[in-house]
Amino acid sequence: MQYDLVEKLKKEIAGFRDEPGLEAVGTVVEAGDGIAKISGLSRAQSQELLVIETGESEIFAVAFNLEEHFIGAVLLGEATAVRVGAKVRGTGAVLSIPVGKEMIGRAVSPLGAAVDGKGALFKDIEDADTVPLERKAPSVVARESVNVPLHTGIKAIDAMIPIGRGQRELIIGDRQTGKTAIALDTILNQKNESNRPVCIYVAIGQKSAKIARIIRVLEEADALKYTIVVSAPASAPAALQYLAPFAGCAIGEYFMDQGKDVLVVYDDLSKHADSYRELSLLLRRPPGREAYPGDIFFLHSRLLERAARLSREFGGGSLTALPIIETKLGDISAYVPTNVISITDGQIYLESDLFTKGLRPAVNVGLSVSRVGSAAQTKAIKKVAGRLRLELAQFRELEAFVQFASDLDDATKAKIHRGQILTEVLKQSDLQPLSFEREAVILYAALGGYIDEIPKSRIKEFEVGLLQYVESMQGDIFSKIASSRAIDDDTETALKSAIKSFTEVFIK
Repeated sequence: MQYDLVEKLKKEIAGFRDEPGLEAVGTVVEAGDGIAKISGLSRAQSQELLVIETGESEIFAVAFNLEEHFIGAVLLGEATAVRVGAKVRGTGAVLSIPVGKEMIGRAVSPLGAAVDGKGALFKDIEDADTVPLERKAPSVVARESVNVPLHTGIKAIDAMIPIGRGQRELIIGDRQTGKTAIALDTILNQKNESNRPVCIYVAIGQKSAKIARIIRVLEEADALKYTIVVSAPASAPAALQYLAPFAGCAIGEYFMDQGKDVLVVYDDLSKHADSYRELSLLLRRPPGREAYPGDIFFLHSRLLERAARLSREFGGGSLTALPIIETKLGDISAYVPTNVISITDGQIYLESDLFTKGLRPAVNVGLSVSRVGSAAQTKAIKKVAGRLRLELAQFRELEAFVQFASDLDDATKAKIHRGQILTEVLKQSDLQPLSFEREAVILYAALGGYIDEIPKSRIKEFEVGLLQYVESMQGDIFSKIASSRAIDDDTETALKSAIKSFTEVFIK
């Protein structure tokens, strides 16, 4: 009799466990500052999407901390609506966003919703593709070496610090030194490229007015038609600022998986690190150096490692990352800057002193480097710019020496004058990128010594005039360099003749 009763209870329990429609439910025990502490949901996974019932609506959250008795979750919706005692359900899925070609030309939130006031992105959200915000970076086997240039349109960068498709190149410097301007110039310059990449600008913690101004600049330059803006302004919760770069990367990977080239700008990862620090401290994670959590390096490494150039067997697409880091008083040895420098394939260092002296872009050639190097340059640029970095380095050394020496020999004076001419040539206004064939012509004239006799004050005038002259009188020079991506003997002969003819007329 007792045995029959035990067997019957076992069957009842088994049936209860297999009952369809049952789900685990947790309870909010603490809420505030965009964070919720949840009891129950013992089977929840890290980064799992949770649903909190607030009565009239549902609010999503992401499981961050998995403790012994509680879950620390980050709220993605209106945090003030979450109350203690609210019911929480797990979804069993990681956070994903809808993606599609409909996003091109639009401004979206880190959760994939339109924020530009132009209506919904998708006619039917159910038909949109979804991608997880976080996924594993491509393996070594899936990657190919970086050997296709991504031209920025900025002479100093394309000549000395070249960027290749699939590279991670850091833009670093103090505030108001032109970091965003370099990223914008790079996006605008893609309009000149035959194989134009999809561009994604991720604004993290920026003022809403600045984001609106950037969108307006892109619209006026007709560059918004191939650009996506992911907006998480300073007024957005820390959770959305934390998710923004991962959302931008996920959207980029969607296009990369289709075999396309993608450029993603993260502006900027300093504010991203600050938002992650805020969330971590609220979740009672132990603080480390500068109060950042111990996994701050992993945060950025798992993001930037997703940039890659895929081999043809894996589609042949690429994702190029341009992260931006803001330093304080030029201290590139601070915690977050050194972290990101060690993750990336080089850095473009912008110096405040050069900026105040009027050298724009304010690139410090000595501290800037591209670890891909000339592999990411066309033959045309490689041919004309090979000696540029060396000559500028010699000039910087002599320039410092000149301050203490009154008597100089003619050879030293000539080197200093030449360095000053090259410095003037490398100056470039914002939002005026040049196609690589025009860069090649200007650098050829400068490094060939054709403009050594021209006064510094007239260098800009000479540049504009030379490009107009070559365009009108020898227009096939540009087309030949653009198509072959090199300067052959016939083209070089024609180019020398054109530069000499124009220089003689210009000097008179």
